[in-house]
Amino acid sequence: MRTFPGIEAVPAHYGPSAVTIGKFDGVHQGHRAVIGALRDIADARRLEAVAITFDRHPAAFHAPERTPPELVSTRQKLELLATTGLDATVLLHYDAALASNTADAFVRRFLVEALDARVLLVGSDFRYGAGNEGDVAMLQRQGEEYGFEVVVVEDVVPEGGRRVSSTWIRELLDAGAVEHAGELLGHLPTVRGLVVHGFKRGRELGYPTANLAPDAEGFIPGDGVYAGWLTDAGTTYPAAISVGVNPTFDGVERRTVEAYVLDRDLDLYDHVVSVEFAHRIRGMEKFDGIDALVEQMGRDVVRARDLVG
Repeated sequence: MRTFPGIEAVPAHYGPSAVTIGKFDGVHQGHRAVIGALRDIADARRLEAVAITFDRHPAAFHAPERTPPELVSTRQKLELLATTGLDATVLLHYDAALASNTADAFVRRFLVEALDARVLLVGSDFRYGAGNEGDVAMLQRQGEEYGFEVVVVEDVVPEGGRRVSSTWIRELLDAGAVEHAGELLGHLPTVRGLVVHGFKRGRELGYPTANLAPDAEGFIPGDGVYAGWLTDAGTTYPAAISVGVNPTFDGVERRTVEAYVLDRDLDLYDHVVSVEFAHRIRGMEKFDGIDALVEQMGRDVVRARDLVG
């Protein structure tokens, strides 16, 4: 997949294209269904399959105080989009200049002139242009004017009647339901960050952990203990993962992600690693002393080994 950092980076005379537009936060099953349909149309009509997305949630510009935490970083999003079969992604910087485009200017500049769009796939609630002036009906009229077809894609609705959405996935992750969230995502919830020095309590207790820096990428699940994997430099290891403030010890105020690689003692300091959450083992607890904590950690490791080891 080619990544164009801005519409100006798209080569002259690129296309013709089949295009979809969205935030693609999490690149979940709903997004993948749209991109799959886009790929089928592109193959049938010999078009380039292109996604247009943004380097941040539009709400981060318009209403930062109401912006939901993103499921993935921009870098993670591009990596996930690269697994979907797209030919290219156009990554737009969401700023005042982009937000000020009228609906007609957006269609002409980004779809017609830059990408030579012949087909555009959108959801039924798609809005675009300054003040969200454009809707699907307007887009269809513009398609007739500029020569592209508008295909409205239905939502992905699993059993239970609720459509797959980033909002639903955030709710599940907040509750620690990483298995269900992973089903809706189509991939494991993942956090990536630099391994930094912590209090070294895990090592003192016999379970040395890799502590991720506070600015780690990705949505951190609710406090608790999980089974999953840690990947370092292309090698993946089974791990038991703790999320929270470790209430057994006083003075810990910041939530941390700590991963204990099962049955290995690796020097991971200053490495950028990915931590994948596969199963929830238990919630975070405060124990009555170190001995009780160590005993539970031993049970957690056994359970993690059963699940992923």
